Amino acid sequence: MTRIILFNKPYDCLSQFTDEGTKRTTLADFIDVKGVYAAGRLDRDSEGLMVLTDDGKLQARIAHPKHKLPKTYLAQVEGVPDEAALKALRDGVRLKDGPTAPAKAMLTAEPDWLWPRTPPVRFRKTVPDSWLQLTITEGKNRQIRRMTAAVGHPTLRLIRISIGDWRLGDLAPGTWIDAPR
Repeated sequence: MTRIILFNKPYDCLSQFTDEGTKRTTLADFIDVKGVYAAGRLDRDSEGLMVLTDDGKLQARIAHPKHKLPKTYLAQVEGVPDEAALKALRDGVRLKDGPTAPAKAMLTAEPDWLWPRTPPVRFRKTVPDSWLQLTITEGKNRQIRRMTAAVGHPTLRLIRISIGDWRLGDLAPGTWIDAPR
């Protein structure tokens, strides 16, 4: 039977099980299950949902952009994006490595369930921040961060809340569960 694990990756954790020669935090510091592998990645400075599985075909289906599995994020950004910035995200943004596919993008409130981040996001008295909910179907390197920066609103904090039908739910950072069947 295929094993699927949902994990809430904390900030400053690598989305791999090993990191030769360093003392950086990896998945192995939190997940003691043998034979499962991450289906996709989250940058070290991003948080939230990761799916791990022991099924190579499922892993490829989740991670490979050709399957267009939607991934939804909450992004705390500098400033408050206006309708033009949101439209640019929805239409697709031109990055150095080419255009992105259109994203679903909307302003949202800071989630009431949000855990504190260590270290905290920098706060600037003269620059407000806001939250966006973004859904993409590709996985370019640091895509959300590059998209928000391209429309003038750099990402301060990034949390993935869903991958396809899998949801982060109330998983605390650094904890995991077997996916419900």
